[in-house]
Amino acid sequence: MSILAERGPARPATPLPAPPRPVRVLRGRRGEVRRPPTRARVVAGRRPAGAPCVAPRRMPVRWPWFAALAVASCLVVTGSVLFAGGAADAPVPERTATVSVEQGDTLAALATRFAPDSEPGAVVARILELNRLDQAVLVPGLPLTVPVADPAVVSAP
Repeated sequence: MSILAERGPARPATPLPAPPRPVRVLRGRRGEVRRPPTRARVVAGRRPAGAPCVAPRRMPVRWPWFAALAVASCLVVTGSVLFAGGAADAPVPERTATVSVEQGDTLAALATRFAPDSEPGAVVARILELNRLDQAVLVPGLPLTVPVADPAVVSAP
């Protein structure tokens, strides 16, 4: 046989409804959302008293635009280099002629007069090489051997 010990009042099978809470009426702040007492009240356009300065607004990051601009500028630079390199001047002519230096002539002027399609710097270097000149000082009446693109140019005054 067993003995049952009573442990306290028995619980009902269905829970009893909780008593209603008293309703707290807010006066003077109708429509305001309830907030914890530690949080400052925020009013549009005003900072709460004692709040630190608001940080400046951060601009959105525009990395895709920056990257596209960098790629476009690289393409422009590369295209201009390729275009300039593709339009290379004609090589220095192999044909030479002996001409007399006139008053006021320079090596660059002679290069552009006798080989107009070639790069003037390369023609000047070739004139210095052909005449074994160390310096670019020209004396009027000095005979010089120059590369010539068209022999008809030499016979013309």
